Amino acid sequence: MLRQQVRAVSSLLTTMTLIGLCVGMTSTLLSLRATLEGFSTLTTGIIMSAYFLGFLFGSTRAPKDIRRVGYIRAFGGLAALASVSILVQSIWIDPIIWFLFRFLSGFALSAMFVIAESWLNTMADNKNRGAMLSIYMVLIYGGLIVGQLILGIADPGTFVPFAIVAMLINLSLVPILASVTVEPTTHSPKKVSLRVLLEQAPLGIITAFVIQACYAMFYGVGPVYAIYLGLSVPQVTLFMAAYIFGGLVAQTPVGLLSDKFDRRAVLAGCAAASAFFAFVLSQLPATYPWVIYLLMALLGASILPLYSLSMAHTNDFLERDQMIGATGAIIKVGGIGAVIGAPSVAAMMQFGQINLFFILIGILSGGVALYALYRIGKRERATDQAHTAFAALAPAQTSEELVYTLVDETHGQEEDEEQEESPAITVTGPPVKEDSES
Repeated sequence: MLRQQVRAVSSLLTTMTLIGLCVGMTSTLLSLRATLEGFSTLTTGIIMSAYFLGFLFGSTRAPKDIRRVGYIRAFGGLAALASVSILVQSIWIDPIIWFLFRFLSGFALSAMFVIAESWLNTMADNKNRGAMLSIYMVLIYGGLIVGQLILGIADPGTFVPFAIVAMLINLSLVPILASVTVEPTTHSPKKVSLRVLLEQAPLGIITAFVIQACYAMFYGVGPVYAIYLGLSVPQVTLFMAAYIFGGLVAQTPVGLLSDKFDRRAVLAGCAAASAFFAFVLSQLPATYPWVIYLLMALLGASILPLYSLSMAHTNDFLERDQMIGATGAIIKVGGIGAVIGAPSVAAMMQFGQINLFFILIGILSGGVALYALYRIGKRERATDQAHTAFAALAPAQTSEELVYTLVDETHGQEEDEEQEESPAITVTGPPVKEDSES
């Protein structure tokens, strides 16, 4: 059954793999090119933060426009916008132009993820939605890794890598536009205030904010740090790819551990490991590149699952009808952290020392670990943690998608009955609030 459904969405999966490749390639490309063009570290950080600002804005506002024009036309138009944005950045090397079009890239790509993931959920059922999203995540991470490696053979100082990204974005349209499928319908989720979330699960909210800031630091300024450290462009791509590969490998094992044991303890362990590896990396010179790659993989394995853990932990303490709205609130909090993260670490690097890049990540991760241990002593673990089983979050996983993923294993039969009574709930369209990961 799963094999048949994967075959049915193979065109969509192909499209999003190519989009993931472009996302992975673009962030590193722009960071490297900004350094080559002589942009200051702070300027580069501000430019890279525009992507996260656009991603946040696009994932919360774009669904309204998608409802007006339909999914297929919206996807095609957004891909065109993303393609034009990267080409403009290759022609006009100016910080202001780059900021504006980096924002447009984030807006377009976030909305494309919304469309694709909503579509994917409509073609999965309660028995295999988690497996389907896992396959999707593996392909997205694979695309991110390959995108890094392509830069190892394409000179970021030329027009060529920009042209490759634009061509791949346009090429990604072919599978999804050539396939025949039914567009999902939509409904709006119930909102949950941030105050309620801070009362019910403060650890989840704080972790989402801090870890998304760390993600933005790495994706936005990581390549700049690697160049200043003395790594060559091919080595920078391996530096980035190792980090993503570690996260890909660790997502499932960490998720299984968090379902079996107290999720807060697993979160604390991962955050503490992240802090340790970050502090070690802050002291390593470029003369040991393979040691750096290994530690980067370990850092990715420990820090990348943290956002998903924070989301799952938050839902451990919520009622089922609160989960959808809560996801949207967490997304906004995390998005704000991402917007703040890159410029903050860039400013510290410019006016302080370069190794403050990893030191800040280590301090923030260590703070999350300590707070998680504090919360363990203040409150008992969730009584029924299994009902919010961990899900590895996609880059823009929608609120309804996350909820379906979290509750499918234990509420499958209940949802089947609800679907028979209310067809509007049988499909997952983009709500008002969406997710952005990493």
